[in-house]
Amino acid sequence: MSNSIQVISKYALGKSDDQRIKALSATALAAKHTLESGSGAGNDFLGWLHLPTNIDEQHLQDIEACAARMRQDCEYVITIGIGGSYLGAKCVIEALSDHFAAYKSGNGPKIVFAGSNIGEDYLYDLMDLVRGHKFGIIVISKSGTTTEPAIAFRLFKEMLEKQEGKEFAQRNIVAVTDARRGALRGLATQEGYKTYIIPDNVGGRFSVLTPVGLLPIAVAGFDIRALVIGAVEMEINGNKQIMEYAIARNVLYQNGKKIEILANFTPRLHYIAEWWKQLYGESEGKQHKGIFPASVDFTTDLHSMGQWIQDGERTIFETVLSVGDQQHEVIIPRDEEDLDGLNYIAGKNVDYVNKMAELGTRLAHVDGGVPNLLITMPAVNERYLGQLIYFFEKACGISGYMLGVNPFDQPGVEAYKRNMFALLNKPGYEEQSAAIQARLKK
Repeated sequence: MSNSIQVISKYALGKSDDQRIKALSATALAAKHTLESGSGAGNDFLGWLHLPTNIDEQHLQDIEACAARMRQDCEYVITIGIGGSYLGAKCVIEALSDHFAAYKSGNGPKIVFAGSNIGEDYLYDLMDLVRGHKFGIIVISKSGTTTEPAIAFRLFKEMLEKQEGKEFAQRNIVAVTDARRGALRGLATQEGYKTYIIPDNVGGRFSVLTPVGLLPIAVAGFDIRALVIGAVEMEINGNKQIMEYAIARNVLYQNGKKIEILANFTPRLHYIAEWWKQLYGESEGKQHKGIFPASVDFTTDLHSMGQWIQDGERTIFETVLSVGDQQHEVIIPRDEEDLDGLNYIAGKNVDYVNKMAELGTRLAHVDGGVPNLLITMPAVNERYLGQLIYFFEKACGISGYMLGVNPFDQPGVEAYKRNMFALLNKPGYEEQSAAIQARLKK
């Protein structure tokens, strides 16, 4: 078995695609050069490109020491952030955690998340959960003024100070923020919080391998060194796989496949897909272009979305994320009465059945007119997750340039904010507020 992420496109592309593959291979090489030379749009946000090989020992030691202190002091650690400021950490932590960790006692704190929504009941329930327990906060924001995390931080900072005292709060609030400016930087300096820097040249959705992701992952008790090693391996040796994925998805896009569905057969990869959706949606969805990123969890969604994928509109292609080895083995027992009719698979391990469901699904969807890319990872562990993260990041940068957009900005996300601020009567939005009120009265 390979010791790296691999891409297999035999069920996605055929002989009829050869000319398009040849043309787009040249486009992909040009896009790769644009990315690596820093000559394209958004080149001031390329700090992630060589980040793995530039992470030094002192930096990792510092993060590990901070994480060890929080693990010792806290029963819960609330990670506050939105978008890339939480999805990277959450996808790795969820992928590596026991599925039922929330219901089990164990060593170290439980990692919970806030600031990714404005759900009042969500915040109330989380406050109720940590009330009476020692908790810490990792607050992640370049500015400190983004609405969702700012609300959450204000609530939990006040709660922690009242519950455990200022000294405990100062020791167990860590701010991951801008190096010099912003409201959170000012508050952290004023209060004496431990801080880490979000590099100016790394956007949120590319920030998993900065302290944005590394600190919460380390607090959760996972090996950030192995994560970085995997990313280094992909940075140095992964261009073949990265290019194959970028080219294949753009060939399919030109063939009229406007939706990419990332499918997995491993429940712990659900949040990998959520992170991937932000990475590609925010990077490519511009100028009325871009593949729409969607995701499904199989075999669960085969009993719902599977119908649409099999027989619905043929504007989709599927990228299956396939895992080689599982962490544990569960054997299906034989039953003498065999009322459920399962004795034909008695003695098989559960993952064998799952793998056959995976292969059968891929073949059925291909027969139904859905091109099928396969991305294989040998196992779900820190090393291969590090490879996967960098693989998707670099392929995204190349694919965005192939599409002719700036993969590193996100101007469209500001539209809702302007309306929301106007409706909330935020100072400075009076003119827009008046315009919206007039519009709503029509």
